[in-house]
Amino acid sequence: MGRLIIVSNRVPAPRERNQPAGGLAVGLKDALREGDALWFGWSGRQVEQMEGDPTPGIDQVGNVTYATIDLTRAQHDGFYQNFSNGILWPLFHYRVGLMNYSRMDWEMYLGVNAMFARTLRPLLRSDDTIWIHDYHLFPLGQALRDLGVKCRIGFFLHIPFPPWSLVRALPGAELLLEDMQSYDLVGVQTPEDAENLNHALRMNHMAERGQAFPIGIDPVEFRAQAETSMEGPEVSRLHDSLRGAQLVLGVDRLDYSKGLPERFKGYEALLSRYPEHRGKVTFLQVAPISRGNVEEYRQLRCQLDELTGRINGAYSEFDWTPIRYITRPISRDVLAGFYRMADVALITPLRDGMNLVAKEYIAAQDPADPGVLILSHFAGAAPELDEAILVNPYDTDEIADALHQALTMQRPERQTRWIALEKEVSRTTAVSWANDFLQALDEAPVCVSS
Repeated sequence: MGRLIIVSNRVPAPRERNQPAGGLAVGLKDALREGDALWFGWSGRQVEQMEGDPTPGIDQVGNVTYATIDLTRAQHDGFYQNFSNGILWPLFHYRVGLMNYSRMDWEMYLGVNAMFARTLRPLLRSDDTIWIHDYHLFPLGQALRDLGVKCRIGFFLHIPFPPWSLVRALPGAELLLEDMQSYDLVGVQTPEDAENLNHALRMNHMAERGQAFPIGIDPVEFRAQAETSMEGPEVSRLHDSLRGAQLVLGVDRLDYSKGLPERFKGYEALLSRYPEHRGKVTFLQVAPISRGNVEEYRQLRCQLDELTGRINGAYSEFDWTPIRYITRPISRDVLAGFYRMADVALITPLRDGMNLVAKEYIAAQDPADPGVLILSHFAGAAPELDEAILVNPYDTDEIADALHQALTMQRPERQTRWIALEKEVSRTTAVSWANDFLQALDEAPVCVSS
């Protein structure tokens, strides 16, 4: 049996290779446990200049070989910051107006993908199975085919795939779709994403490639982590500080796709329309800063700072503050305990690929006294987690009503909802996601480009 080759824009840092902290590394942990594997991608380092293609740095951890390359500052800016995160990220999150297209960045995006292919090619064997991840690397499969790679290549998109009517706003969108013909299988998070992708391919007279493979978590491990964390000092400090108030918890990267301003305004509407909750509920939003040097993200942070100040200024008492807002990261094990003690999780993205925080919250709950999940209709997890209270994140009054419903919900209903949600979280896990995709890739017809 050949090796599994994982390719992602960023390879986990050395400290995360034995104990992954989140994201792709957690999802792939079980897929990498059996047999030899190679994980290839960017090291996270930038250099001023580079003569020719980089030489991969090789690091062996157990059965997994990590092969990493550096990028020049120009490559990082054009490929990663400007095109991947400045154009593809907003477009695929339905925010066309935030795109800032430059043909120079497009050419750098294609050039870095070609460089990835040239650097990876000597490391490959004929019986390898290659699994490429996410929007940074759409063209990589075709770049490998152009170098003569004939083994199976699959691709997984971790963010949404919008309708063709939006995608076509990207100059060169048809070329990206052509590149995707090089893959034997393209996985996405939801049936809606798969239909959007396949419709775009059909509209451009190309073969369909998309199938839905919802990603999950390891619920057993996360539940144990949450139980252990409940005994830790951080959870005790949070519990004591609440002084009996109910806790509403939000956990997101600081990103415009997460619907944070709308969420804050929904909580404000709760305090305005349901004054009986004043002094009896605290909203804790954890939103670590990401891409802090990008103007849209700086503006978002300023907006949230202003909203927090306004709401706290209007509703605080001398012994109670409505919103606690943290922009520094909190470790995953501590968050697990926060999830378990939270009465409500408020997760209201404007558009998400999946949203594993929602699944982690369900896994962390105490079956005897579970909390309530409020979830956006536009989270990828929503079709699976339909026993949550589903809301339109653009409707602040609906968020307020959902919060009131959740905060006053009696234990029997909370338990009934949680049992159904927990069953779904346990059915679709990180292990089943990886196994289902790799099995489908193995059974897929070999694409004509190979």
